[in-house]
Amino acid sequence: MVLPDGCRATVIEKPPMPHLRNPSEVLERALESPSSGDSLSALARKAKSACILICDITRPVPNGLILPPVIRTLLNGGIPASRICVLVATGLHRPNLGAELRELVGSDWVLKTVRVENHDAYDLAAHRDLGQTASGTPVKLDRRLVEADLKIVTGLVEPHFMAGYSGGRKVIAPGVAHASTIGTFHSTRFMEDPDVCNCNFDGNTLHAEQVEIVRGLGPVYAVNICLDAERRPAFLNFGEVFASHAEAVDFMRPFAEISVAEPYRCVVASGAGYPLDKTYYQTVKGIVGALGIMEAGGSLLIASECSEGFGSKDFRDAQSLLVRQGIKGFLAETRQRSIAKVDEWQTVKLIEAIRNHRVHLFAAGLNDADKSLTGVVCHSTWREAIEAVVEESGATEVAVIPEGPYVIPFVERQLVPAA
Repeated sequence: MVLPDGCRATVIEKPPMPHLRNPSEVLERALESPSSGDSLSALARKAKSACILICDITRPVPNGLILPPVIRTLLNGGIPASRICVLVATGLHRPNLGAELRELVGSDWVLKTVRVENHDAYDLAAHRDLGQTASGTPVKLDRRLVEADLKIVTGLVEPHFMAGYSGGRKVIAPGVAHASTIGTFHSTRFMEDPDVCNCNFDGNTLHAEQVEIVRGLGPVYAVNICLDAERRPAFLNFGEVFASHAEAVDFMRPFAEISVAEPYRCVVASGAGYPLDKTYYQTVKGIVGALGIMEAGGSLLIASECSEGFGSKDFRDAQSLLVRQGIKGFLAETRQRSIAKVDEWQTVKLIEAIRNHRVHLFAAGLNDADKSLTGVVCHSTWREAIEAVVEESGATEVAVIPEGPYVIPFVERQLVPAA
């Protein structure tokens, strides 16, 4: 990236991370010597069925590394292959099928050996109604997980702009929840809560809902993984879902949460690259992730491929409403709903940025119709974009965040430990 003359870039990135030299061996040891709870082989000997949740294609989880040893341990423990299901935790995202499913799973042996299926949030009959949380969130979860003797989640532990950190309990709710549960999570009641944000658990009402829901399932176990900037495994563990996830979060915090001394008037960030930057919908995460170091009224440029275009029809509808009615009108309408319309929550999070900052976008995959609905200033070339944002901000110091939402910078604050 070349900045206009007179500008200086400060690159905000993870400190060097220790990557695992033999992650397969580390995982094998973790399965037999977990950070909490029984070994996977002991758990398998006591179970007749198992459901393993994996994240969908938007997360770069190395499932080809994780799934084979987990499934072999289950088989060796006496669980029949016919009673083992790998379930793609799509949330409200589209299913992953065909070649994309093969890419996601990363192992032909897994595809041939056990059932690999997609969660469908709209299939009510495929969910078990487990009542509601203390605050009234309906709890409906995929039967394949609820009815399995052994429940295992796998996932990437990274900053998440609502849940604090991804992975663990989040792979279940919203990962394999019914649309009504997810819609409540995504209502303006949660989305406008300032504590429902990146890297935070303290007072995070969405995180609290997720914890309450998962605790209601009884024992759940997790394989957690952290990746470095080159997508190499830096941390792997296995154990009881809450304890093991907290351990992974504690590992990740010093690398993902970067402190700066002063806010910036000009910030350049990315959509984190493939696969997270496939749509504008996902790109919003990179926009929100940069806000912690921006001056009010400052300028942000986000670069994202958007190779699949805008996102869902529902997100397009939400953005159309924003463009037609403006921020005030949009929020007035969404605040009336206890269950959000699909994907409108992402627009609520985008409003956090455009309400107090000037946001620019360079996305080669968007056409003119898409660009008209982004709610931000779009540019046709990178040179045009970078020159425009620097000139508008009047800044000579530019913060650059190459990993987008995988790195969350902030102006000095107190870190809060995992729950």
